[in-house]
Amino acid sequence: MAGQGSRIRRIVKEIRELPGISVLARPWVRGRFRAHRRGNAYFGVYASYADARADIPASLPADYDTDAAAGLYEDRLTTIETSDYPALFWLRQLIDAGERRIVDLGGHVGLSYYAFNRFIAYPADLRWQVHDVPAVMRRGAALATERDSARQLEFVDLAAVDGCDVLMAKGALQYLEYSLSDLLKRQQVLPRHLLVNLTPLHPTRASFTLQNIGVAVCPYRIGSLAEFVPEIEALGYRLIAHWEHSERRVEIPFHPEHSVQSYHGFCFALADPS
Repeated sequence: MAGQGSRIRRIVKEIRELPGISVLARPWVRGRFRAHRRGNAYFGVYASYADARADIPASLPADYDTDAAAGLYEDRLTTIETSDYPALFWLRQLIDAGERRIVDLGGHVGLSYYAFNRFIAYPADLRWQVHDVPAVMRRGAALATERDSARQLEFVDLAAVDGCDVLMAKGALQYLEYSLSDLLKRQQVLPRHLLVNLTPLHPTRASFTLQNIGVAVCPYRIGSLAEFVPEIEALGYRLIAHWEHSERRVEIPFHPEHSVQSYHGFCFALADPS
């Protein structure tokens, strides 16, 4: 039955995107997108973050900076998802090699800090610094008073990126108004390593769409794989590893040419950290 349902949904999607029919179907699909309340849904293609944000319905929050968003995902404090393992592997290698200050960009309430601790013996001098939106960091700081007995977790502003040992962005780059390369260009001292995971990249096209996560609608960056690695390498990094998550996709109604068939992860090292 599940397979039959999947085939029916695929046929309906193909029909609604036929020329002529798509004009009639678009308002209905947009209405369903606005009413979406569970999981992730996508709509629209935009040239910039500002263009995408301007098209968010006024009745819905336009980012994660809400108490409802801060309460999401706390079931992941003690669980590891399949998509976490590449980042877990490389972070363990980096910590074993002596890296001690981790900046977890978009790290929510410290989800990876708590979950990875089951598999990595954190050294006593480790500093794990999370930067996220204010509502999420407030929730994270309150949670840390209860759960972080080692007192190694901090919630910091974006200036902490400067000179850190590892900048980790796990499923976060797509929500930022700035790109990773733009962020790095603003640093006086570049991070020694970059650990990126769960990032949607199209083979050639860069664009923005809107993502409805149920409690908010956010501009959602889709980068170009053809541009992403060269931009980082141009700043002095060398690529250590690249992996794909083929189970993750972004399907944008009426825009199959902009849809994404897999998410990506990377580990970079600064070629000359001195």
